[in-house]
Amino acid sequence: MSFGSIARWGVLACVLAGSLVLSACATGGNATLTDEQKANRAYMSQVNETMVELDASLDSFIDAVSRGDVVNMKTQADNAYKTLDKLSELEAPETLSDVQKKYVEGTQKLEEALDAYVDLYTEAEKAGEDFDWSSYDKRIKEIQELYDSGVKALEEGDKAASEV
Repeated sequence: MSFGSIARWGVLACVLAGSLVLSACATGGNATLTDEQKANRAYMSQVNETMVELDASLDSFIDAVSRGDVVNMKTQADNAYKTLDKLSELEAPETLSDVQKKYVEGTQKLEEALDAYVDLYTEAEKAGEDFDWSSYDKRIKEIQELYDSGVKALEEGDKAASEV
């Protein structure tokens, strides 16, 4: 499975998990919500919106990768960075501050992975036939592991939010 396929499904899983967390932040259909619960819901709603944006950005990034379009890949990575920055800059209610820390950790690792992937692809394009393909699989594996650790941190944030 390619980096792009795994990346897309990893973020999609976080979006779905975030939706479940949003539901868990409510106390029930007709119950009156406390200020804390309202703040938690508003925060998780922002998280979910941002994750949907991220999924769209990564779709565009993956499309650029599949076409070998390095210029567009960089543009789409920049779009993903902006979305990741939005997620890391959200202000979490006090009860969800540990959740936000996990989201920040995840966004940093995802940004590093996208940087590394763009760098690798750019290097390969510039080198052309002189590119050292013997190291490609190892480098892709390392990038995928970094990406997976970012997704894992986001999932840990979702899990922590569901326990609040």
